[in-house]
Amino acid sequence: MAIVVVVEFQAKPGQGAELKRVLKHISATYGPLAPGFLGSTVYDMLDSPDGLVEIAEWESAEKQAAAVAQAMESGVYAPVVELVSAPFKVTRIG
Repeated sequence: MAIVVVVEFQAKPGQGAELKRVLKHISATYGPLAPGFLGSTVYDMLDSPDGLVEIAEWESAEKQAAAVAQAMESGVYAPVVELVSAPFKVTRIG
């Protein structure tokens, strides 16, 4: 069953634009290589100047979890971790 993943990010002060650039780069570069990835869009939070929301679509929760585990293991998300000021919140919707 296809799922939607909503991820809320809070960048360090003044780093929202850079975080958005990094997220788009990761999606464009690694997304097509991830089995089950159907695409994503990054939005600015209107009430938080350095807040972002990414909405991604995946073929299944299992494929999304496997892709995230592989990306974490390989360090793909390291630049994201460096730019955020708090842990990001992930909501998976089926």
